[in-house]
Amino acid sequence: MKKVEVHTLEDVSNYREWFDKQDLPQTMQINSSAYTDDLRLTINNLLEQANTCYDNPKMQGCFYILDQIKANLQKG
Repeated sequence: MKKVEVHTLEDVSNYREWFDKQDLPQTMQINSSAYTDDLRLTINNLLEQANTCYDNPKMQGCFYILDQIKANLQKG
């Protein structure tokens, strides 16, 4: 069985800090099946979920999507 990494409140804070420093586009194709027409709202909602569920190993999907968004932004 794959071990799921859980996060801390400090991790959530680090994500929030990183995204607050970015110049975000309005829209983004996050992956082949996820698109947002309001990236800032999507990130804020994911961070809110992360803040609530950071230590639940079954609720780590928000971090996965935040990582995908971050990778897309870093690619430019």
